[in-house]
Amino acid sequence: MIDVSTEIDINCSRDKVAEYSANPDNAPKWYVNIKAAKWKTPRPLKVGSQIVFKATFLGKALVYIYEISEYAAEQKMVMKTIMGPFPMETIYTWKTIEGNGTRMSLQNKGNPTGLNKLLTPLFSFAIKKANNKDLQRLKQIIERECPLKA
Repeated sequence: MIDVSTEIDINCSRDKVAEYSANPDNAPKWYVNIKAAKWKTPRPLKVGSQIVFKATFLGKALVYIYEISEYAAEQKMVMKTIMGPFPMETIYTWKTIEGNGTRMSLQNKGNPTGLNKLLTPLFSFAIKKANNKDLQRLKQIIERECPLKA
């Protein structure tokens, strides 16, 4: 079982952080491993929306489809794979912190099967490392653009 959580404090208001990070069109800008994101269902983002992601992970090209299973604007978004190498759930949460900043957390939960199951410790390590880089990149992008820095 994979269960990896990372978080970061961003000097920008929760509405701006959530709006940017929840938008699949921005994913290739801040996710190190995501190369492209394409809407499979019409915008705007809502429960049931489906997005096709093209990514690389551990040197391997991947294509997977996530479906939004829960969405509370500026609070929480949950996406689950409906097609991909193994079942994965990604959870974003946003909380206001002191000084009008935002604490964003990113959690990945998955259950590799077959031969992938043997690689679970490697996957967990690689996901944690990538998520930390992703959140650092997100922080840089948002804080550069944020009109209401804390």
